[in-house]
Amino acid sequence: MSRIKRVPHCSHWGAYTILVEDDRIVGIEPFQHDPAPSPIIHSIAEWANPERRVLRPMVRSGWLDKREKSDRRGRGREKFVAVSWDEATTLVADEVRRVAGTFGNASIFAGSYGWTNSGRLHHASSLLKRMLNLVGGFTRHVDTYSIAAGPVILRHTLGNDDACGGRANTLDTIAQHTETLVVFGALSPRTAQNEAGGIGSHRLETYLRQIVERGVKVIHVSPLKDDLPDWVSAEWWPIRPNTDAALMLGLAGEIVKAGRHDRDFLARCTSGADRLLGYLEGKTDGVRKEAVWAANICGLDADRIATLANRLVDTRSMLTVSWSLQRAHHGEQPFWAALGLASVVGQIGLPGGGVGYGYASLGGVGAPLNLGRSPAISQLTRPIDSFIPVARISDMLLNPGRPFSYEGEIRTYPDTRLVYWAGGNPYHHHQDLNRLSEAWTRPETIIVQDPMFTATAQRADIVLPATTSIERNDLAGNRRSDFILAMKKAIEPLGESRSDFEIFNAIAGRLGVADRFNEGRDEMGWVRHLYEACRSDASQRFGFAMPDFDAFWEAGYARCPVKAEHTFLADFRNEPEAHALRTESGKIVLGSETLARLDYADCRPHPAWIEPAEWLGNIADAGQMHLISHQPAGRLHSQLETGASSRAMKRNGREQARLHPDDAAILGIEDGRTIRIWNGRGECFATAEITDKVRRGVLVLPTGAWFTPTGNSGLEVAGNPNVLTLDIGTSQFGQGCSAHTCLVRVEPYAADRRDAFEAYQETLVALAAV
Repeated sequence: MSRIKRVPHCSHWGAYTILVEDDRIVGIEPFQHDPAPSPIIHSIAEWANPERRVLRPMVRSGWLDKREKSDRRGRGREKFVAVSWDEATTLVADEVRRVAGTFGNASIFAGSYGWTNSGRLHHASSLLKRMLNLVGGFTRHVDTYSIAAGPVILRHTLGNDDACGGRANTLDTIAQHTETLVVFGALSPRTAQNEAGGIGSHRLETYLRQIVERGVKVIHVSPLKDDLPDWVSAEWWPIRPNTDAALMLGLAGEIVKAGRHDRDFLARCTSGADRLLGYLEGKTDGVRKEAVWAANICGLDADRIATLANRLVDTRSMLTVSWSLQRAHHGEQPFWAALGLASVVGQIGLPGGGVGYGYASLGGVGAPLNLGRSPAISQLTRPIDSFIPVARISDMLLNPGRPFSYEGEIRTYPDTRLVYWAGGNPYHHHQDLNRLSEAWTRPETIIVQDPMFTATAQRADIVLPATTSIERNDLAGNRRSDFILAMKKAIEPLGESRSDFEIFNAIAGRLGVADRFNEGRDEMGWVRHLYEACRSDASQRFGFAMPDFDAFWEAGYARCPVKAEHTFLADFRNEPEAHALRTESGKIVLGSETLARLDYADCRPHPAWIEPAEWLGNIADAGQMHLISHQPAGRLHSQLETGASSRAMKRNGREQARLHPDDAAILGIEDGRTIRIWNGRGECFATAEITDKVRRGVLVLPTGAWFTPTGNSGLEVAGNPNVLTLDIGTSQFGQGCSAHTCLVRVEPYAADRRDAFEAYQETLVALAAV
């Protein structure tokens, strides 16, 4: 008689217990210490569905015949041939040797950016880089698609990126002390479901309810009303997309015009404030930055802006800025402008005052700070220093040898011959996918290691089937989580798939470095080692007792040492000289000598409003709309796209695009109708959802639909917005991703092309045929 086995586990959207009977998942139970578990956890059984899984090692037929001399445009078109694991690992090792020996290790790009697994041992990206560092190195990426421009400018102006990485004011201090809370972007449980490295407890809703109970005045600045829950009863300011920096500067200018800026704070704690004040007063361009100026740019009411400017000074005020604001052209500016506004108000370093970034962009941002060590396998020492900004992949592949700038340095794109991508899907998160498709034909060899037969895997030369986290043992944890969580194996691996550690260990063996790669430990040896390192650190530095490994593994979790009620820069405010920041001046930089020397038109020496390449204030005709692509509620990026929670958000097999009723009426679009969205970069289908929770002129299409082009037209039928987005850096300084905002045209489509989606499914099966 079979028994149900209870298996503790964790994913990016939280901890849970898997109920398994006869190697089959029969249920999911939320983690007992999670006050607001994510519904996405109930979709994880989809990982055990073989339909979209890579089940055996495969090689593209043309590459198998001609190797690096094959027709690279055969990627995604030719069939795959099944090979043994011995042959697959030999082919991979031989390619690493060939490219490194002929062209140098910088010609190997280890992209491997993604959220494939919250586990800290089987972290595909880290294991790939660990292996390649043992054989001479590789070209890496810096920053992330989620946040790049923001950390770059904050490292320059605050000395580090703590303020956007979860180390600004904790949300408990905001709930206790803030009187006026201005939310730029989102503060939503929708995005707070997820956390890199896993999360034990989702706390955002708890803090939001405390904010409501205290009667905090909440101003919500966003084109999307439901970027904040309705029950918060915030005052919604439906701003034009990409104009937040102008509003921040207008508020600051209004305060300066009234002579209410905190001169003492600016003098003691900032440098270059005269540059910012001069800009606000119009000394550089003859235009005073104040309420009316901002209102004309942002499409908001000038009197409300002026009233808010006074309230920011009169009350304990806190600004929260979503990561999404810096994922746009000139994305550095809203982060820097928010810092400038908070400095003008002068409440940085006071409980519940100042500015912070990324609250709810991940579930752990604003939670009590984890003081201890986080589990992670080392990538070891990098033998070479070759890198690109993460969002410049197409530029790198299309322009070998061309210079690029980053943080004031001029570097050169490498001549990339080999791409090894493990645990990620650039055909989800990269911008302008048609341009990426052209760039993808340039490398001689592309290796993809993934559990799923993603659009990226379909366009590989060698595909290595990795297990999902439920088919192996691991542990989750990170510096924004107050738990370390056991991730026990729930089911046997599907097909011939192997764990990431096992795959890389085998390749390391072919390359003669297995002993240094594995250090004599197997899977459970590493899981134990990573946990005990955290336990020892907690004991030695904080006198905090964590259970030994066996007790942790049995219980399924262990608590970490944490600090609540944290006020960002409190010590610095009190003693700026004794607690100097790691900036050019030791203070908050509002006017930058470095940027003055660089003299970039797209990143000036002070926070500034700079028109983006595409926005509603500068459109060719009234037929264009501003597309925003944000994180969906039912999945994380493109993971579990066919899971129950993701499917519940779709209609007619496609993503839903939201637009205002007035726009729908003008365009002749009915709710539930298939619409065509297009611009000069690409086109896609979506299903219309008509709602008054979106600003007029704005279209909202979530990210994560699996890239589904049809025929030779390039029409994308599933609703992937990145066929439309701009592939340009945020600026010469930050070079971040500008993907989630652009101009498009929209029209009702004459006939539902459900047949196109079905044809794609048939293509998927054909590609997997061997």
